[in-house]
Amino acid sequence: MLSKRFFRGLSASLGLAGTLLAATPSHAVPSFARQTGQECAACHVGAYGPQLTPYGVKFKIGGYTDSDGKEGKVPLSGMAVASFTHTRKGQDEEPAPNTKKNNNVAVDEISAFLAGKLAEKVGAFIQVTYDGISGDTALDQMDLRMAHSTNFQGKDLVLGLSLNNNPGVQDPFNTLSVWGYPYVGSALGFGGAETGSLINGSLEQRVLGLTGYAFYDNSWYAEVGTYRSLSTWSQWKLGLGKGDDPGKLGAGSAYWRLAWFKDMKTSAYSVGLFGLNSSIQPDRTSGTPSNHYNDIGIDAQYQFLGTREHVFTVQGSYLHERQRRHALIDAGEASHKVGHLNELKLNASYNFRQTWGASLGLFKTTGDSDPTLYAANAHTRPNTTGGVAQLDWTPWGKEDSWGSPWANVRLGLQYTAFSKYNGASHNYDGAGRNASDNDTLFLFAWTAF
Repeated sequence: MLSKRFFRGLSASLGLAGTLLAATPSHAVPSFARQTGQECAACHVGAYGPQLTPYGVKFKIGGYTDSDGKEGKVPLSGMAVASFTHTRKGQDEEPAPNTKKNNNVAVDEISAFLAGKLAEKVGAFIQVTYDGISGDTALDQMDLRMAHSTNFQGKDLVLGLSLNNNPGVQDPFNTLSVWGYPYVGSALGFGGAETGSLINGSLEQRVLGLTGYAFYDNSWYAEVGTYRSLSTWSQWKLGLGKGDDPGKLGAGSAYWRLAWFKDMKTSAYSVGLFGLNSSIQPDRTSGTPSNHYNDIGIDAQYQFLGTREHVFTVQGSYLHERQRRHALIDAGEASHKVGHLNELKLNASYNFRQTWGASLGLFKTTGDSDPTLYAANAHTRPNTTGGVAQLDWTPWGKEDSWGSPWANVRLGLQYTAFSKYNGASHNYDGAGRNASDNDTLFLFAWTAF
């Protein structure tokens, strides 16, 4: 088991690294494309976003270190997102300071990345983000890797380590919640369920984990690791603030992942299992109760790549979470000691010439009734169901594109529709608001440079 001193030292080092990176100008993008000499479309379906091709999967497993062998590549990149958000009915309150109840134009975020090969077997994906809604700058996603390629019984074997700050951010198939569809969304509208599982963002950026993985015969993938919570001081130094601290993770926190992957050149697929077991002590006081979470899920995806002119993808995942709410019961914030949460996500996309894209996704969150925990919800349940449709245009990111491989952009129109929200289709809050009132139109410009 890793010592507390080890994690405290890493936390302090990452705080310094995050400060330095935030002050470093971004030179060019995408840095992965420059490093490999490949077009963005070689790694990313539709030439943009987190959805990875087989080459992109293997590049991530290989520790972000594959290159064209040419020296002088600087692993720095930048990204910016600007948007317009409209909800079907204006919100009861402004969604953030200096915004309106509806029809908001915003610079959502500006990010700088240290992304690429750092040494012979070491690579990184480290993101520092300025949040245009809150005005804060903080360490965002982080995945620092070391990978070694070898041979076992005549088959290729990759062994690796990942130091990361969000369970699932290191997953090579990018099918878990942190990279899930939709790949960009409104911070000033409604994008899904208010209640989420532990692995679905509850610990994002506020933990530090070390996982080890193996990829055998270009098919079998296995990963296991542990996480520790960052101290409130470390969270503050990294720009995250203390207000959303989830609490102290138990020493036995464990993340695991098993998957089967098959690259058939003109198509590819994967199917896997994943899980996260942890306890959280909300007040961080020794001897006080903790809440316990057991997450287990299944996921799968299929890609038809063909000649890359017509690309079809299908992805899906299902997660079941068992909760033991000792701390919530002790604080009078829940009525039932044991509870469950289920999350279902499905999406499909089509891309023409890696330029024009259309996607459709469905999401459904269900849980058992608790009159205290979900007191503000209709039927005292978290149940939320809806769909997300998106049309997008990605003019660059191909081999013959303008600015390749220094620039990329995606323009998109996205619509999120709800059939149920926080337990009901109608009057879910007891004040007359319906689920469909939260339907959100999101126009965005998403650029990397």
